[in-house]
Amino acid sequence: MVLALLVALSFPQTGTVHLPSGPIEVSSELRLPEGAHDLIISGDHTVLRASASFHGRAVLSCKACRRLTFRNFAIDGNRAALEKPLPLPDGDKAFSKFYPNNGILIEEADGVEMDHIDFTNIANFAILVNHSHDVFLDHISVENSGSRNAKGRNNTTGGILLEQGTNTFTVADSVFRNIRGNAVWNHSYNESPRNRGGKIANNKFFEIGRDAIQVGHATEVVVVGNTGNRIGFPVDLVDVEGLGIPVGIDTGGNVDHSTYEGNHFEEVDGKCIDLDGFHDGTVRSNTCLNRGKPEDYLYGNFGIAMNNANAGMHSQNILIENNHLEGMKFGGIFALGEGHKIINNRMLHLNTAHCNETHAKFGCLAIAGEPGFLESGIYLAKGGERPGPARNIIIQGNVISGYKMKAHCIESAPSVKLADNTIQGNRCVDE
Repeated sequence: MVLALLVALSFPQTGTVHLPSGPIEVSSELRLPEGAHDLIISGDHTVLRASASFHGRAVLSCKACRRLTFRNFAIDGNRAALEKPLPLPDGDKAFSKFYPNNGILIEEADGVEMDHIDFTNIANFAILVNHSHDVFLDHISVENSGSRNAKGRNNTTGGILLEQGTNTFTVADSVFRNIRGNAVWNHSYNESPRNRGGKIANNKFFEIGRDAIQVGHATEVVVVGNTGNRIGFPVDLVDVEGLGIPVGIDTGGNVDHSTYEGNHFEEVDGKCIDLDGFHDGTVRSNTCLNRGKPEDYLYGNFGIAMNNANAGMHSQNILIENNHLEGMKFGGIFALGEGHKIINNRMLHLNTAHCNETHAKFGCLAIAGEPGFLESGIYLAKGGERPGPARNIIIQGNVISGYKMKAHCIESAPSVKLADNTIQGNRCVDE
């Protein structure tokens, strides 16, 4: 059976391959012919299972393929036998050149569709796409996947990664459960083309060790209608040494003209939405709800936080409106930069840690000389990784409630003037 499968996958440049039903053990990488085109690979209750002696970058791979379709089969990566402790790749090395034992690897392709593919026990990435165009991933299921580093922390692996300038992509209507690293993300190094024209929509996330979604070094990406529960759990998987604090929707690199809208997350041990590198975009009608005690969120943080670590961007012109943030360990929004609009948001039950009265227990006085940092509903900062004082920001029509929020509703760093911003019509309530 394995020989027949190898023959079927090794020779066709075009046409349809019908995978046989049932489990099929795979001991080495099944490489489609480079440049294969107009090819459909379809299963019928087929499970491709990596053997204990499997050797290869992925169970299935293809380079420079065009108009390639996968549908209706499963891949079992045999993680128990194949997982090895691995760090993040050094320098600017692509993830596709570093991590072995993935599910499906696509490189430099144009026109790839995957529909109803189920992944389980994948040692590293379920799907890894490098520098490709027109990639559409629908009804994907990924469970119990990802490896760890030498300290037993997650090393980002487990989910779907689109890297190094992948354009026009969709990840939709898919389910991710028990993923050690990031569930869905795109990533490019600074010297690489940015990812462009993506949509991450209507996916469901459960028990994710790092980020449910990360938009990295990209433009024109829409993140809409996703739901998640227990992001940043189990706690011992969090890559605290590598500063991989969990996030519902994370951002990295230089990201603009993008929209995060209508997403709902519950029980996030980290930040709900991180806007490090995000500018000239919209964050609208998202919900983040934590119901537990502050002790339940070891890495609990702000609901929405801006930053400017990437030297190629400036935090500017972000519309943050109609979001609902509830039960945050610290504040609702950490803001820096200029030209933002923070309007009509509901931020309830903030500062469950009761900063600064519990500074010894929760590290509330994290920045010397800035006592308002973690006790305020909205904090106007002097900058993040780089200087970027909050100014010319409209803060209007927000409801902000929580521990001593009347006194600490909107505060700023000592070098930032509240008067340099427009603050009006906000309702600040103690709980």
